Amino acid sequence: MNYMTKKLAKLTQKETYTHFLQTLRYSLYVIWHPADGFWDLIHAKRGSYAAANFIVILTLLTHVWKLQFTSFLFIDVNWEQVNIFMEIATILLPLVVFVLCNWGVTTLFDGKGHLGDVYMGSAYALTPYPLIQIPIIILSNFVTKEEGTFYWVFNNISLIWCGILFIMAMMMIHAYSFGKTLLFTVFTVFGMLVFLFIMLLFFSLISQGIGYFISLGREVFFRLN
Repeated sequence: MNYMTKKLAKLTQKETYTHFLQTLRYSLYVIWHPADGFWDLIHAKRGSYAAANFIVILTLLTHVWKLQFTSFLFIDVNWEQVNIFMEIATILLPLVVFVLCNWGVTTLFDGKGHLGDVYMGSAYALTPYPLIQIPIIILSNFVTKEEGTFYWVFNNISLIWCGILFIMAMMMIHAYSFGKTLLFTVFTVFGMLVFLFIMLLFFSLISQGIGYFISLGREVFFRLN
């Protein structure tokens, strides 16, 4: 109870929100100065988990807003076939698996970053996505398809920019050279594929086991009756 009271008291302090806004605003510096930005983000404690979580949540919401509010001229969505939770998982799951696999792989090869550092750097690297996508979602409703080249250009820029920031984040966080960062990015992607394969195999075995016991229970029930 005392712990919860302290937490609530901390949330009501003005300094908490000031620090949150400062660390969130710092994401704008990071995307324009990634080398210095990501280094100071971790080593100079310029970032925060609150800001990182906010960026991730905003990215997930932006993805959903993109499906709902982008003009049908650019994205034609059949909402009867759309599962919001699956759409969120298409971004959140790869992010979580990337963070875990990158931390796991780099830990074995003198990576300097902790698990929290990798998560924070990855979250801040997502900043260009909502920053670019939200304006083009709005503008897509005011242009014709012939005038909509800007939409695809800026859509691709947001994705490429995030990709570059991910690489820079891992390079600064783990204190790797550019070549070593690219190498371990490949290892991380390979690790992600292995991780997903193992998880799919695990859930498949669990599903088969549950199915077996359900069918066994039904058979016992019918024999007893």
